[in-house]
Amino acid sequence: MSIPVGMSTEGTRVRAAVMRAVGAPMEITDLHLDPPRAGEVQVRLHAAGVCHSDLSILEGRIGSPLPVVLGHEGAGVVEAVGEGVRSVAPGDHVVLSWVPMCGHCFFCLHGQPQLCTSAAYTPGLMDDGTTRLHDASGAAVHHGLHAATFAERTVVREGSVVRVDADVPFAVAAVVGCAVTTGVGAALRTAEVRAGERVAVIGCGGVGLSVIQGCRLAGAERIIAIDTVESRLEAAQHFGATDVVRGGDRAASEVRALTGKLGVDVAFEVAGVPRLQRQAWDMARRGGRAIMVGVPGQEGETSFPSLLLAVSEKTLKGCYYGSAHPPRDFPWLLSLYRAGRLDLDSLVTQRLPLDGVDDAFEAMRRGEQLRTVLEL
Repeated sequence: MSIPVGMSTEGTRVRAAVMRAVGAPMEITDLHLDPPRAGEVQVRLHAAGVCHSDLSILEGRIGSPLPVVLGHEGAGVVEAVGEGVRSVAPGDHVVLSWVPMCGHCFFCLHGQPQLCTSAAYTPGLMDDGTTRLHDASGAAVHHGLHAATFAERTVVREGSVVRVDADVPFAVAAVVGCAVTTGVGAALRTAEVRAGERVAVIGCGGVGLSVIQGCRLAGAERIIAIDTVESRLEAAQHFGATDVVRGGDRAASEVRALTGKLGVDVAFEVAGVPRLQRQAWDMARRGGRAIMVGVPGQEGETSFPSLLLAVSEKTLKGCYYGSAHPPRDFPWLLSLYRAGRLDLDSLVTQRLPLDGVDDAFEAMRRGEQLRTVLEL
């Protein structure tokens, strides 16, 4: 067996946050990380964003094999590469993508790489059906969402890393890995918002605020932000919202009132709540688009009026990872950041050490932060 560039065969001890049971506090412990194998990359992580999808796994709304290291927003420096890796080398700064893209499956070849099936059937495992993480007893620990960024180091597929310039702050690079790409992509890639259109965004966390920024970049005439947390509505105005509506049962009627009773051209649901998905549909005008960005629990269902599905000519569309192609979109988004057209610094409102991961989840439950980043 060839030795990965930059690494011995013995592997490394890493500090990580491990989820062992649904709803239980995270366990901060040392794990053993095996070296990268063929087609894999080992990354020394420096920043990991805490996303609502991580909370959904922790609370059991999204299933995951256990035990698992959560976290899927991350940025760091390549330490070692396995045989055959060509796109990155030790010393490169990288952003992690939680959707590995193989480049040769049906979806990659047909312009939808975000739907790549290369890792779809091996949750928590590498392509050979094993993990690179093990606890003190030698038991396998799974890789959360193919990234496992709540750790000092991780091993991922080559298709899960994108090289970026070394002067990009790690915290900024980390949030590009999910929240920013999903949100801006939802506006510009999935919905294809056009100049002069009117939009509504339900849910103003890190992803929703990125949707707002994407709509602003597209030249939307009116951007209506909806949330139940006052501080998030204030943040929405900072990021480009022209109007704010307090979330609740009357939100759809208030949005229609702001648009001359027609409704908006595009309505985004970014909270992952079935009743809010229906609200987004109700906010969209006839012939408009309702874009489902948020990830509901796996048992959730939403109903829509069957007659109006036909006669209103509304488009109901899902959005997975902002319809993104990370090798293309991560550098593009960071170029917008450098040009002052995307405010990514203001998205990160809390920085905590790895030991503070449970505090980050509590803040998320209370709606207190836009994005928490763990500094590793």
